[in-house]
Amino acid sequence: QVTLVESGGGLVRPGGSLRLSCEASGRTFTFSQYAMGWYRQAPGKLRERVGVISWSGVRTAYADSVKGRFTISRDNAKNTVYLQMNSLKPEDTAVYYCAADSSPFGTAVSGRKEYEYWGQGTQVTVSS
Repeated sequence: QVTLVESGGGLVRPGGSLRLSCEASGRTFTFSQYAMGWYRQAPGKLRERVGVISWSGVRTAYADSVKGRFTISRDNAKNTVYLQMNSLKPEDTAVYYCAADSSPFGTAVSGRKEYEYWGQGTQVTVSS
């Protein structure tokens, strides 16, 4: 069984920053073999893929809505993926989820395949 646990969400003012973390665990789960993605879903809206990072951390991809403001990174020694969010806007308010998939990076970015494992999510609220 694989468990993904997000943390770091909260309430922040517009223009502020937050860093989300997602720690993965599982007896047979090799974190470094999985692409990791961050998704978000706001009330009444479809789920949106925010960013994806390859298993090695070398390749990343972002949604246009967050490009230049958000940075995804990972520490394979700690089984953890991060999402640094800067210059936050009210429209960034959502529940943020991390997800893991064993597909090649291109497939993980394409959205053609549902990610294999998902966390429970952490709430991010951007409001003055």
